[in-house]
Amino acid sequence: MVNVRLGDRGSAIGRAVSHTSRWSLRLILIALGAALIFWLGAQLWVIVLPVLLGLLITTVLWPPAAFLRRHRWPPALAAAAVLLTGLIVLGGVITLVTVSIAGSFNEIAAGASSGLERIREWLVGPPLNLGQSQLDDALSSVTRQLQQSVSSIASGVLTGVGAVTSGVVTGVLALVLAFLFIKDGPHFLPWLRGIVGPTAGSHLSEVAVRIWRTLVGFIHTQAIVAMIDAVFIGVGLVIVGVPLALPLAVITFLGGFVPIVGAFVAGALAVLVALVSNGFTAALIVLAIVVAVQQLEGNVLQPILQSRSVQLHAAVVLLAVAAGGTLYGIAGAFLSVPIVAAAAVVLRYLSEQLDGRAGQPAPASGSSGGLLDEDRPAPGEMGVSEQPADVQEERTGGAGSGAGT
Repeated sequence: MVNVRLGDRGSAIGRAVSHTSRWSLRLILIALGAALIFWLGAQLWVIVLPVLLGLLITTVLWPPAAFLRRHRWPPALAAAAVLLTGLIVLGGVITLVTVSIAGSFNEIAAGASSGLERIREWLVGPPLNLGQSQLDDALSSVTRQLQQSVSSIASGVLTGVGAVTSGVVTGVLALVLAFLFIKDGPHFLPWLRGIVGPTAGSHLSEVAVRIWRTLVGFIHTQAIVAMIDAVFIGVGLVIVGVPLALPLAVITFLGGFVPIVGAFVAGALAVLVALVSNGFTAALIVLAIVVAVQQLEGNVLQPILQSRSVQLHAAVVLLAVAAGGTLYGIAGAFLSVPIVAAAAVVLRYLSEQLDGRAGQPAPASGSSGGLLDEDRPAPGEMGVSEQPADVQEERTGGAGSGAGT
């Protein structure tokens, strides 16, 4: 009897070790696959980044383009019209900000001079009591350090010029791709189904529609968060009496679409204007307002809203932004959430298919009403047996399709 129990225990341990080793090997292969994907993304970043930016621009411009197409505008003309209108609106906003700043340039310059003078008096007087000679020595030390670092500064300037040039090329390529996506986007799913066949094409079409809906939700949420930042900070600037409150609010809104750096630059600019125009106390008040609003937005509002729009937990959103910023910088921080959300869409769809094969009902996904949805196959386009379970339920349940072309 004792030998049987020992044998059973040994067999159970062996099965557990074998099971653990198999799963360990699977996890190692998954990790290697993920590392390969990240490596390929880094090598092809010059292609991947414009494509992703073009898709995000398309999510913003597709609704007016779809409206024009429904009113019998040719696809190319509708795409060109909405893209040019978007560029004109953006150029108008930039012009408004530039003109407002230029109109108050003399006031800001005079305020900057007096502000620097107040800072010098504060450093010389109590409680620091540095003395004019100490300030002169510190200024001389900084000047010598800059003279010794001329070569490094020059190389840094050249690097910055190269980065700006690369950014301009990426932006132009993203705009061209956005035009092509808006013009020919509705033909993507039929082309995909023709390439891979009706069975696999139905699954890929459903996943593509869900990913598109996720991208739309992400952009809308980002716009809401940026608008809240701009409104609260703009109201705070008006209450404090800081000039250029409207242009600063517009800059804050635009900066909200650039994670980390955008908020920092917009907030620093607001504090600087308050310092040179209203004094040190007003600058501290504006700094407190900016920090409070950005902390509320970054740690509470944005994770909650994005977690709802992209159906991810707030902790996952924060970790995705941190990982994207570490791996690919500012662009990675901005694009990390929609990329992770797209991966989650694929995993959820696979889970639904597994549940359907196991005899459990798979939930219907509904219609996205977007760029990809309008060319999803009609009920008679393919056999019911070739469609995934959730697509069958959606169609048999009478779910509406997207807008027609």
